[in-house]
Amino acid sequence: MRRQDTSGRAHDLVLYGATGFAGALTAEYLARHAPKECRWALAGRNTAKLERLRDRLSGIDPACADLPLLRADSDDPDSLRALAAGTRVLATTVGPYLLHGEPLVAACAAAGTDYLDLTGEPEFIDRMYLRHHATARTSGARLVHASGFDSVPHDLGVLYTVGLLPEDVPVRIDGFVRSNATFSGGTLASALTVLSRPLPMARAARERRKAEPRPVGRTVRAPFGPPLRSGATRAWGVPLPTLDPQVIARSAAALDRYGPDFRYRHYAGVRHLPIAVGGVLGAGAVAALAQVPPARRWLAGRLEPGEGPSPERRARSWFAVRFVATGGGRRLITEVSGGDPGYDETAKMLAESALCLAFDDLPDTAGQVTSAVAMGDALTDRLQKAGIVFRVVRS
Repeated sequence: MRRQDTSGRAHDLVLYGATGFAGALTAEYLARHAPKECRWALAGRNTAKLERLRDRLSGIDPACADLPLLRADSDDPDSLRALAAGTRVLATTVGPYLLHGEPLVAACAAAGTDYLDLTGEPEFIDRMYLRHHATARTSGARLVHASGFDSVPHDLGVLYTVGLLPEDVPVRIDGFVRSNATFSGGTLASALTVLSRPLPMARAARERRKAEPRPVGRTVRAPFGPPLRSGATRAWGVPLPTLDPQVIARSAAALDRYGPDFRYRHYAGVRHLPIAVGGVLGAGAVAALAQVPPARRWLAGRLEPGEGPSPERRARSWFAVRFVATGGGRRLITEVSGGDPGYDETAKMLAESALCLAFDDLPDTAGQVTSAVAMGDALTDRLQKAGIVFRVVRS
């Protein structure tokens, strides 16, 4: 691995898809919090929309009136290669990533440019590993997927928890997610894309398992756990079939600190049993409808991409992820919590991840890596300073 020298590039950070719902929130966060020396730019396919966004950002910070605007389109690989070649870090909010994401991953891997996205699509991540991990290892690019609520608080929450347990011991952790938030049209489109492709997703996962090296002398598991009642969280645990356990397992496989025998299970924490049962039945119904194209189009039409919850609704939203851990004879409960997970906090996580890659002293990694592996404690520190809480509930 030999990292390319990107210090002479025009930009430290480019935000692609800046005019979408999540993209605009990320741009607003950067306008408020990017350091003065950060050379950042907005990118997208519609210059007029970029200009309107820049005008809005200049109301937050007058210096944003001079932000460069870069036109690029996921259907124009040459424009994406130029985008990647001109920056040190490139963050994208353009999904569904299975439909629109690969050309930008390929461009960043080839150019040695650090890449971030907000995908929660396991098939996309597995296919990007198979096709572009080796190239990124050679160029020195760090390809970090799932840099929002999928899967930063879960990945870093487990890293934080493991760091409080004894070393070189078997570790068992169960995560319980609670939130009152809603979602946007872009999130709905990505979720329906995932649900409509169970067989291709399984094939991609199988191909990755064959190609990816396994940890030597260590065991890492993230099984789909059974429903359970957790006395530690006073909630029912409903198994969550999200991307988060896969990301956590990849961090555990890469980092010896997770111990010789690591197991993680992922749940939705629900206070009342009837709600838990209803949630399982509702999720099953949506998954079934996603297999039928007319039904899938009808579901997608409930929210158009670019639409999302209002500022008032987001201000009332919150999340909390509790981790119940045992290791070396110690039992520990930790928690990561914050405000609106899908948008306000996701924008914060993506922006701080980009700034972390651009400016912090980080481990020497390359290829497709997780947030915990690429940034670890440095990103946790950033998020704590930005208002996301990491705490010990009970030891």
